[in-house]
This record gives sequence, C-alpha cells and structure tokens, in this order.
Amino acid sequence: MVTIERKGGDRTMDDLRPAGADRPLKASAPQRTSAPPPLPYEGVWRFSAPAVDASVPQARHAVRDLLRRQGVPVAEDVAHGLLVIVSELVTNAVRHAAVLSPTLAVEVAVGAEWVRVSVEDDHPYRPTALEADHGRTGGRGLLLVSEITREAGGVCDVEHTARGGKVIWAALPLTATGVR
Repeated sequence: MVTIERKGGDRTMDDLRPAGADRPLKASAPQRTSAPPPLPYEGVWRFSAPAVDASVPQARHAVRDLLRRQGVPVAEDVAHGLLVIVSELVTNAVRHAAVLSPTLAVEVAVGAEWVRVSVEDDHPYRPTALEADHGRTGGRGLLLVSEITREAGGVCDVEHTARGGKVIWAALPLTATGVR
C-alpha cells in the first residue's frame, strides 16, 4: 500500500501557465501583494515506492485516487493521459534505475490550472526520448510521455537532482488546450 503525504505549503504553477492564463485579480481597498489563497484542491503530495514492477500500478492508482479525493477538476482525457505518463515514468525508473536507486519518489503538484507529476530516482543517467522504431517492442516511453504532454498543451523535462539523480516531470493543464 502506498501512503501519500501532503508536503508543507501549497505550490501553484504560475511559472508554467501559458501567457494570459493568470487568475483575475480581485479588487480590494488596500492593494495586496500576496498571492490569492489556494483553491481547495491545490497542493503538493509525495510518496516513495520500491523500484519494483508492482509499484507501477500502485503509483498509477495512488495518483488517480488522490485526484479524485482532492476533487481536482481535471478533464477526463487529461486525467487518462496523466495516468499513462505516471505508468511510463515509474516503469522507466523500475527498469532502468533500480540498480542504483532501490526506491523512487512520485510527486503530484496541483495548481489552479495545472497538474504536475514527477518521478525521481537516484540514477544519474539522463534519458532521452527515442524515435519510433517499429521493429522494437519497447524503449519509447519518453516519446509517449512527450507526445501526450504536447497534445494536452503541457510541458515536460528531465532535470538533475542535488543528490546526483534525476527527476522527470510533466505538467498538464487541467483542461486540454493542445492540438488534436
């Protein structure tokens, strides 16, 4: 069983919002410089799992249940794409990083208009998306993640961690805005 912990403080994803997607400012007598209070579903949750095959469906179900429990207003097609992304990223960590990283971490951050999932491991190798090779049955997980993210109008990247590992993340708008 996977336990998801809410991290301290809420995180919004203002830096990931497309231009013009800001929330309207509310008029008030004194001008405030602080951000508006977070919406009820906004927050950051993180859980760890062993780098084993059984963690793939557990992570996917944990993210699905979290989105439902928090009442995140995510479009059905975006939620489906997000769960495929979680499955692919956890599968990659299990298959390619477990030798140097016996555990992995999954983080879900929900802002007013975005949801971001990331998978972190301690393996230093920074993977790249492979081109489609119809003769191979695997090895295209990051290509799939990139395509799902692009179609939804989101962004994804791979970054190094301070400990020398990596975090692979994808942020999608709660409602699909991309090209179909």
